[in-house]
Amino acid sequence: MRPRLDQVVVDCLEPARLVRFWAALLGGDAVERAGGWAHVEPPGFPRLSFQPVPEPKAGKNRLHLDIAVDDVPAAAETAARLGARRVGEVVVDAQGAFQVMRDPEGNEFCFTRPA
Repeated sequence: MRPRLDQVVVDCLEPARLVRFWAALLGGDAVERAGGWAHVEPPGFPRLSFQPVPEPKAGKNRLHLDIAVDDVPAAAETAARLGARRVGEVVVDAQGAFQVMRDPEGNEFCFTRPA
């Protein structure tokens, strides 16, 4: 059997808060589990799990999610209403457009629209 991506796990201080943000943004039901864990299974994405850790995020992510959308500014506005923050402005280049964002705990992700 060939390996497949089963889920993406995010270390965070408040899994219940973060899972509600991602469920509202991507769809799916926020599920809180024993031990403080939480997860969401958004349509078209692998499961996103949130693992409680005692320390806050420190430094830039080594891995981030790129989320394809039809309208980058509109997606960024929706995410901001849910508690995300924009990092800089929308960037447009030969590959398309993207907006760097941070979720409520500061984890980076991007909205993208290919050229």
